[in-house]
Amino acid sequence: MNGLAALDFAAVLVFALTGALVASRAQLDLIGFAFIACLTAVGGGTVRDLLLDRHPVFWVGQPYYILIAVAAAVVVFFTAHLMESRYNWLIWLDSFALSIAVAAGTGAALSLDQPGTIVVLMGVCTGCLGGLMRDVVCNEVPLVLKQGQLYVSCAFAGALVAVFATRLGLDGLPALGLCALACWSLRAGSLLFGWQLPVYKARPPRQ
Repeated sequence: MNGLAALDFAAVLVFALTGALVASRAQLDLIGFAFIACLTAVGGGTVRDLLLDRHPVFWVGQPYYILIAVAAAVVVFFTAHLMESRYNWLIWLDSFALSIAVAAGTGAALSLDQPGTIVVLMGVCTGCLGGLMRDVVCNEVPLVLKQGQLYVSCAFAGALVAVFATRLGLDGLPALGLCALACWSLRAGSLLFGWQLPVYKARPPRQ
């Protein structure tokens, strides 16, 4: 398994766990768990591959990704009740999944010699869209839009770090490792310390 495939593997596994946790909060049956886990696990990567015209889409070429997601869903279905706070598990697992998926999407675009703008956008797309699909389908407030938290900006910063690292001559997994580290550090800082960007606040019109 090469480096990019390993990143996709890790992203699929961890995002599938988050999807199954959201399914547990929605009290779905086992099939519902599997569906949400698969949607979350491969959603961002599917959009990435379609936009980059990669054929076949990663999980179509290697169907074991779907089996990984289903296995994760089954494990969570039988163990979710043991977790003291499923939401805390969810947000922290999601932070790791986000970071890994951003690195995977960034790496896929870099491997195709895409320009920097596309590389960053593919990193953001891969990291954010699976979780967005998960939350919308399960009628949860999307983490990607949660007020007072960094999310998309973490993905953007991580992908940007990878682009600059490659421009400075750092290739391959080291650059993607810096990408994941930057993304996760910002996301963790937002969760632990309340880091956030300024938000728009409407002001009453002047008389």
